[in-house]
Amino acid sequence: MHRQVCYFILNSMLEILQKGNPVLNQKAQEIKLVDISGAKIQNLIKNMKKTLRSKEDGAALAAPQIGESVRLFIISENIFDDSKAKTVFINPKIIDQSTEKEWLDEGCLSVKGIYGKVNRSVSCTIKAYDEKGKIFTQNGFGLISQIFQHEIDHLNGILFIEKAKDLENVETEKKKI
Repeated sequence: MHRQVCYFILNSMLEILQKGNPVLNQKAQEIKLVDISGAKIQNLIKNMKKTLRSKEDGAALAAPQIGESVRLFIISENIFDDSKAKTVFINPKIIDQSTEKEWLDEGCLSVKGIYGKVNRSVSCTIKAYDEKGKIFTQNGFGLISQIFQHEIDHLNGILFIEKAKDLENVETEKKKI
């Protein structure tokens, strides 16, 4: 019985924390390379993927959003045109980004119903480890660049609403109709 309970907990849907939860405003800790292949991180990745797949409006998910203050985020597989693109980013760092920026529409699974515009670099390059502990670099343009920057903000304890302008509460607008 104990084994079944543990299995259920490890394979359950994760709750996405909402603004106001202090974990979302903490700088996340790096994951030790030796821990990447361990059961804790591997189960975290698996459960984050399952949770993200269940959110039709979700493009990516950072570990702090589910209460784990570690430097890890995942991107939905359907965001990329390239099937070889990495979707798991452990200890990511932006190593290059364009000086050209655009105000882009943004929302967040941890700030339900609120959208705004954030000034983001139109391209950036990220260096990270994948789920097997192999280091890689990946370029992002447009939406991918925006996602990289948004998720690294999460890892640094910053929600998009702290940088956004023209915030709109879609839930409030729906209630007016």
